[in-house]
Amino acid sequence: MSKAQPQFTVGIEEEYLLVDRESRNLVSDPPPTLMQQLEDLFGNQVSPEFLRSQIEVGTKVWSSIDDAKNELVHLRRAVGAAADGFGYAIISASTHPFAQWQDQLTTDKERYNVLAADLQAVLRRLVICGMHVHVGIDDADLRIDLMNQITYFLPHLYALTTSSPFWGGDETGLKSYRKSVFKAMPRTGLPPEFTSWAEFERHIAALTGPGVIEDATKVWWDIRPSARYPTLELRVSDICTRVEDAATVAALFMTLLSMLYRQRTHNQRWRHYAGMLIEENLWRAQRYGTEGALIDFGKGELVPFADLIEELIELVADDAEALGCVREVIHARTIVERGTSADMQLATFHDALAAGAERQEALVAVVDWLIEETIPSD
Repeated sequence: MSKAQPQFTVGIEEEYLLVDRESRNLVSDPPPTLMQQLEDLFGNQVSPEFLRSQIEVGTKVWSSIDDAKNELVHLRRAVGAAADGFGYAIISASTHPFAQWQDQLTTDKERYNVLAADLQAVLRRLVICGMHVHVGIDDADLRIDLMNQITYFLPHLYALTTSSPFWGGDETGLKSYRKSVFKAMPRTGLPPEFTSWAEFERHIAALTGPGVIEDATKVWWDIRPSARYPTLELRVSDICTRVEDAATVAALFMTLLSMLYRQRTHNQRWRHYAGMLIEENLWRAQRYGTEGALIDFGKGELVPFADLIEELIELVADDAEALGCVREVIHARTIVERGTSADMQLATFHDALAAGAERQEALVAVVDWLIEETIPSD
């Protein structure tokens, strides 16, 4: 058992795409002065990504979801304002509606150069963005135990975030195409189940020892123990276009971990299901988002996602109250009722076509919607 109750602190990382306000296409080669300006303002809280058309931000460590959300609002506004000074805008979506990956340029940084040499076209195709939520859990063995248990809920969290229905100008038929691109990478998908932190470290050492990878940062599972911080890191999600949706996913992740810890203190555990079954629900979340149904393996039937969210809200109600994030947890209902970013992007696209727009004009309308929704209004 853990020696002390985890603090369940939270930090959120987001990756944005940089678009030209005139063409609405990605900015493949922004001037270095833009990133320098942002680094001068925020230090290492803002950093370049593998592709020059991407910008990553990270909040500080917070004890409340509300504080983390407020900082995300500040970061989005500041990065958006800096980009605007160059005639650019940022969009918070996991793919761009029509950009071509072949047109993107990479960032000249040693870590990225090593990755590019190793992974080649698999990495160059990664014109995708994600959101990573870190929840602080000091006890290493507890991090592993909770990671094993919370995999059951990854499809639920993933479905709430879908924001990548387009790829290279095509309507993919999926609510989240990002995962299809990312799974071409090695060391992705669900993590194996480990019995302890020591076992996890032995598996990482089996890769770092021969020099296959440098460290555990090169393991990109849907959820992982962070290699840099004493946190459990949620990585399965698309990036949410609206900040309030991001806060909801972070709140659900944190409260689910709290619920599982609470059960653990009473010698109870969430029932284990094989990875192949969780993967099936992940696929359903990727394909249908919140409009579909996931498999309830206990009942042995498909259950509409809206019903599952109600069950989830009830399941974490006490934890949401204790952690001060009831509002954010309940907002999951709103996401289901009005749809995720993917749903709204598709609605914008088809509404434009129905109004007589050409296909490219309709895709541009989607970018305009993303620009508008990415920066929170006052």
